[in-house]
Amino acid sequence: MVTDIRMINRACTDEKQIKQLLEGAQTAFLGLVDQHMPYVIPLNYVYKDGSFYFHGANEGRKIDILTNNRNACITISENYGTMVDPIPAKTDTAYISVVANGLVEFVTDLNEATAAMQAMLDKYVPDYYQAPLSKKHIEKYQSSLGSKTLVLKVKPTSITVKENKLNKQMLYYAGRVVTQDMSRKSTTTAINPTN
Repeated sequence: MVTDIRMINRACTDEKQIKQLLEGAQTAFLGLVDQHMPYVIPLNYVYKDGSFYFHGANEGRKIDILTNNRNACITISENYGTMVDPIPAKTDTAYISVVANGLVEFVTDLNEATAAMQAMLDKYVPDYYQAPLSKKHIEKYQSSLGSKTLVLKVKPTSITVKENKLNKQMLYYAGRVVTQDMSRKSTTTAINPTN
C-alpha cells in the first residue's frame, strides 16, 4: 500500500521502521476539507490492524466537516535533528514522515471501539490501569463538556513514507559554528583531493 514519491532517494521501504513509526509516534495530524479550506488538528491516535484510530466529541467543527466530507489525510513525522553544512542551502533536517489518505469512518461496533480505546491507553499510559476498559465505560463515556465520545477510524487507501537519514557527524549542537566545519572540510580535501 506504500505509494511512490517524487524524491525516490528519500523513500522509506523498511517495513519494520515504518511499523515502529506508525505505532510509536505520539501525535498524528488529521487534515480535513472544510468546504474549500483545509482544517488540520493534532490528535492522540493508535495504529491498529492497518487503521488509524482516534477519538473525540460527537459534536463540533470536526464532526460538522465529516458530515459533508469524510476525505482525510493523516500526517505523522519524527524529527531527528538538523544537519549543518558550510553551504547554507545544504543545511537539512533528518526525519521520517508518513502521509496517509483515506475516509474517516465512525466506529459503531462497541467491541472495535473498546479495543481501539484500550490500545490507546496501552500506548499512552501503559500499565497504569489494573483492569481493561469495559464496554459499558465506552458506551456511556462523556467529556467534561457533556458531549459523548466517538471513536473514529481511517483505513488508508494510500501511504507515502519519506526519510532523510541522520548523518551524526553533521548534527547541529549548541555552540557548533561554521568555521569548525570549514576547517574540517579543507583538511579532508587536502588529505584526499578527490572529495
